[in-house]
Amino acid sequence: MIEALDHLTLGGSAPSYEILLGRRIVDGRLQTANAGLTFGAAGAALSSMVFATASLDKAAYLLERRAVGTTKGPLLQLSTIASHGVPIALVERGQPPVPSPATTDEASAISSLDHVVVRTPNPERAIAFYAGRLGLDLRLDRSNPDWGARLLFFRCGDLVVEIAHDLKKGVSDEPDHLWGLSWRASDIAKVNARLKSAGVDVSPVRAGRRPDTEVFSVNSHTEGVPTIVIGGLKHW
Repeated sequence: MIEALDHLTLGGSAPSYEILLGRRIVDGRLQTANAGLTFGAAGAALSSMVFATASLDKAAYLLERRAVGTTKGPLLQLSTIASHGVPIALVERGQPPVPSPATTDEASAISSLDHVVVRTPNPERAIAFYAGRLGLDLRLDRSNPDWGARLLFFRCGDLVVEIAHDLKKGVSDEPDHLWGLSWRASDIAKVNARLKSAGVDVSPVRAGRRPDTEVFSVNSHTEGVPTIVIGGLKHW
């Protein structure tokens, strides 16, 4: 049913993300190799997650069979009751859009999205929804006291929807919410240098948690979205 993450919608400034991604917005959309960004009215930093499917009619039928309410228009909107507060929709598409042109060179631009982070107070509920109802592939379920979190990684195309649960807060029935983004860089040193020269507040490049990776944090130009950039990645 779900083939990929098509795009995320953010409130706030498109020009900030042109600087961050090192790409030019085209027809209101910033597109990387595997996912895009669109921009809505100011408000929630990350305001929705839109998945790609080959057929909205088939997706609507299957979701109805799985007790997920939907509203069909240009997008198939899922009930936020079913999604536990996260605005989610499906869009019908064939081939993915072409990446937006780089503002300097491809090596200095963000290449693609690595993962989107959803925070949940109820990880078992999240598994039932993302795996059982949306059909995403649960690749990792790991609790780490050093991080204070239980992390669930759901494969979606060549990126991951990461569900994070704060172990100290315990389990509750409060809503989930979209939280953060992790971008990929083919040359992390060049991306870090470009952002510094553009006046973006970035940390130095450091070793990542995953073997043979490097990361840096982005502390401005994100419209309040917690953001890191990862380099040296193999595919999930």
